[in-house]
Amino acid sequence: MTRELIPAAKPIIGDEERAAVDEVLRSGMVAQGPQVKAFEEEFSEHFVSGRECVAVNSGTSGLHLGLLAAGIGAGDEVIVPSFTFAATGNSVALTGAKPVFADIELDYFCLDPKSVEASITDKTKAIMPVHLYGHPAAMDQLRELADKHGLMLFEDAAQAHGASLHGTPVGAFGTFAMFSLYPTKNMTSGEGGMVSCVDSEVARRVRLLRNQGMERQYANELVGLNNRMTDIHAAIGRVQLTKVDAWTKQRQENAAFLNANLEGVITPKVAEGATHVYHQYTIRVEAGDRDEFVRRLREEYQVGSGVYYPIPNHRLESLAPYAPGLDLPVTEEAAKTVISLPVHPSLSQADLERIVEGVNALAKAGA
Repeated sequence: MTRELIPAAKPIIGDEERAAVDEVLRSGMVAQGPQVKAFEEEFSEHFVSGRECVAVNSGTSGLHLGLLAAGIGAGDEVIVPSFTFAATGNSVALTGAKPVFADIELDYFCLDPKSVEASITDKTKAIMPVHLYGHPAAMDQLRELADKHGLMLFEDAAQAHGASLHGTPVGAFGTFAMFSLYPTKNMTSGEGGMVSCVDSEVARRVRLLRNQGMERQYANELVGLNNRMTDIHAAIGRVQLTKVDAWTKQRQENAAFLNANLEGVITPKVAEGATHVYHQYTIRVEAGDRDEFVRRLREEYQVGSGVYYPIPNHRLESLAPYAPGLDLPVTEEAAKTVISLPVHPSLSQADLERIVEGVNALAKAGA
């Protein structure tokens, strides 16, 4: 009998979310309205210790507007990891600034503070780490660097809802932080993003920029964009906020089972004082062909997985011109060896056991 595929990710949308959408549709207030305002306030209290939050139509929009609101533009440099989704570097480039790619720490897949310091020039204006896979970056060390060199600190928290470092939640460290609400994230609004802001002035500028540069209709103060979130999306997000803590706990329990039972691969490490929320459960396969491992895991065991990210940003056709001749050896090692296994809260115990069975067998065979 053919076994059903265990998907790498599985968005959870239930009857409560459908009912919330229907309520918005019946109200006739579909564009940005009271649901968005309520979602911003509830997200703020839930995740970022009451910091003012601004909802936008995507995570990438959140990064772009946060950078613009912080004053990043042509002639500036912002240090970012290369081992991440392209949106991180793209958002810097879209402001007219230059993304400067630094290396990562192999244990945690986040920016290496030593590589960051070596990348600082007289044009550097900010450091923007990514809390990759749900593990917080070394924000304490990066804050020291930023203060030492007079730089701003931003956060790409797209994958890290609920993660923390030494008791401080991600999203509460930088001038701004962006959380993605894409369907495969730890919680979703269908599509969207949330920008956490250090103060009311940054928040006001993000609000202006998302709405054609105006707070009052036809009184445009800035050259802005249409990056608003709809009340439909906000209604979904508000329901998901009531569920995300239980989902995160299940992700952590699933990760603990995998940590205890996987053999022959390098399982994800967690830094001292860090809370990992396991948007992805990412192992490294050092023996054999990683891509063959992925193929056989799917074909022989019906276990889906993902490779995030096979091509570092500094080698992408779109971003390579910003980094001619750059050598990032740890990033390259990660890109060749990582596999993200299913860790989502919909996994059954039988699913977890099959994942372990397949990974252990293939690792032992040197696939």
